[in-house]
Amino acid sequence: MSQAEALTRYELFIDGASMAPARGQYFASQDPFTGKDWAMIARGSEADVDRAVHAARRAFESGAWPALSASGRGALLRRLADLISENVSRLAEIERRDNGKLAAEVVTQVKYLSEYFHYYAGLADKVQGSVIPTDKPGVLSFTRHEPKGVVAIITPWNSPLTLTSWKLAPALAAGCTVVIKPSEFTSASMLEFAELFARAGFPPGVVNVVTGFGPEVGAPLVSHRDVAHIGFTGGEIAGQKIYEAAACGLKTVTLELGGKSPNIVFDDADLDRALLGVVSGIFAAAGQTCQAGSRLLVQRSIHDEFVRKLVNFVRDIRLGDPADPGTQIGPIATPAQFDKVLSYIEIAKAEGARCVTGGRARSDIGSGQFVEPTIFVGVDNRMRIAQEEVFGPVLSVIAFDDEADAVRIANDVQFGLAAGIWTQSLQRTLYMVERVKAGTIWVNNYRATSYTSPFGGFKRSGIGRESGIDAMRDYLETKCVWLSPGLDVANPFVRR
Repeated sequence: MSQAEALTRYELFIDGASMAPARGQYFASQDPFTGKDWAMIARGSEADVDRAVHAARRAFESGAWPALSASGRGALLRRLADLISENVSRLAEIERRDNGKLAAEVVTQVKYLSEYFHYYAGLADKVQGSVIPTDKPGVLSFTRHEPKGVVAIITPWNSPLTLTSWKLAPALAAGCTVVIKPSEFTSASMLEFAELFARAGFPPGVVNVVTGFGPEVGAPLVSHRDVAHIGFTGGEIAGQKIYEAAACGLKTVTLELGGKSPNIVFDDADLDRALLGVVSGIFAAAGQTCQAGSRLLVQRSIHDEFVRKLVNFVRDIRLGDPADPGTQIGPIATPAQFDKVLSYIEIAKAEGARCVTGGRARSDIGSGQFVEPTIFVGVDNRMRIAQEEVFGPVLSVIAFDDEADAVRIANDVQFGLAAGIWTQSLQRTLYMVERVKAGTIWVNNYRATSYTSPFGGFKRSGIGRESGIDAMRDYLETKCVWLSPGLDVANPFVRR
């Protein structure tokens, strides 16, 4: 038996069942910690995309799914949420093997998924239209909110199940059907997850998963004529390409893209609490989060003291096996991302930033795909290290003078996903919240999210919002109805 034959093999999930890819091809999924292949993933193609979209459209237009009431959709989502709770350990273990995230964090994330589906289960039958008072006598005007149709969901490798569920739960609650294209680096957990939909009683074709590579699966999925809406999380360059392709088909989009978020520490902040928030913002998940607080803005009067405390803390952070409860930072998820992070460290040094801790790869741990938590000081906000998303455990420290200076620096990037503000002054808080251009602002905390609260970005950080009631709106169309009970007809040649 060859090594490939000994690995776990995953098929596509189309029309409610596992299905071999049309071309019969598979590719390996690698464990970032060991550096070894552990699973074989179906390599989909345009033919598989077409099969999946047709199944989704058929399920949307006929059969059990459109016949369900909104409350009936909610009941299915609640059943799914219960199945997620029963399968937390297995789903988390598979995701950890795929992307190298800490076991403790992945377990927490997967547990929380059930809350997302319970929330949207409850919201499914709360979508209400309006009766509109009009100036037209004898006519009733009202609105209905109807599902858009087939939704394409394309997600990255850093938090596959979470970022998929942010789109999937509201899309299903709204009554849409979906085709999911997970990252080629982290497909296994999504294929395992898909099996739960059949067990929960979702009709065939409502949820489909086509795995593979961008040109072979992602591109034909985005351009497919029967896809009505695209939900994407990923880099801003890929997001721009998806937006351009979607525009050709006049499709709507939800794009949650990159960030270069400022974490702003004022001189009146609780410095010990702020220090923990800064560490969480950039070094949790090895900095591989879109909301990472990768720019630390520190008021000049406390700059040296705060950096000294931060460096002392960071030097004790433990790198290692993500399955080990004592590990605090795991590996970089992919070889390409590992190389990218190291290249930005060299770019920062060449630009004149000073590395005060970290800055090296750790080839002595596991596969060697580790980067030490790294801090640069003396960073000018015009440097590439301050302007471009690194997506790794690399922090740029920038000094500022006052509130106006902090706002200027915070907003002087192309992104606007998130920001952190650390101060005990209510007046300063309100000043900053009003002026910093970001979709999420955390005050005296960082990295908190909830199914109840919208998340998304300004500027090149994206379009639309995920989570909360706002997310439902992206998957619904508004229809206005004019109802006239009378039979009399006004002059047909004059607009009424």
